[in-house]
Amino acid sequence: MRYILSIVAMFAVTFTAAAQSDTVKIDSPQPVEQDFDNEALWQGANQAYIDGDYSVAAQLYSQIEDGGYYSARLYYNMGNTYFKIGNLGKAILYYNRALVVSPSMDDARYNLEIAEAQTKDKITEVPQFFLNRWIERLQRTMSCTAWSVVSLLLLGTALALLLIFLLSSPLSLRKAGFYGTIVSALLFIVTTAFALSERSRILNREDAIVMSSAISVKSSPDSEATDLFVLHEGTKVTISSEIEGWAEVTIADGKKGWTEMSHLERI
Repeated sequence: MRYILSIVAMFAVTFTAAAQSDTVKIDSPQPVEQDFDNEALWQGANQAYIDGDYSVAAQLYSQIEDGGYYSARLYYNMGNTYFKIGNLGKAILYYNRALVVSPSMDDARYNLEIAEAQTKDKITEVPQFFLNRWIERLQRTMSCTAWSVVSLLLLGTALALLLIFLLSSPLSLRKAGFYGTIVSALLFIVTTAFALSERSRILNREDAIVMSSAISVKSSPDSEATDLFVLHEGTKVTISSEIEGWAEVTIADGKKGWTEMSHLERI
């Protein structure tokens, strides 16, 4: 009994620490609304946006971000502001960042689709196996922290049902405890895998957005190399490696090549 309770306590500490540390890779993140100075910037940026002074709004929102603060709302507002300015690359970048913080933010996803429809590159994605596509959509319904909390709750449920199985006398309770433990344990494994996958996606930051109006993707990390294809502002790429200011990128249809890192900004 004491051994099982010790396991519960150990996992509770582990997953609580993970939930507190893996939201976004920014030092000492705080909600913008809790700081007086940033509250003034926040209100000023919102008012500038309402007044149609989008350049001022962008500057004020950027000051909040530069101070080390973040939130899905901040990134969403920045996406809207840059979209109004006509900076498609920045708009798509910040809508994506909002979805990293809050994968279930439907407004950001909707606006991202509108912004992406205005990009010049119409890339046909490599078809995914339907099961992989379904799993990915399910995984993106919650953040890393939320999946960590769910997995912890499932672990506690599994251990409680295990105790019922071990300590109960009636056969019906023992069966319920046994099968419930198996189901809860399997769900715990799945949700933990989702949490770890989301954490890896956030920390690795492999995805990036093309910020220049047009770039040439080359066959090797050399300005004299052969041009393979051209990408335009707002297109999303995946960075697989970097060499001396060059990045090897892959686009949604599977094509890959090299471009200068200065043309990209990581999500």
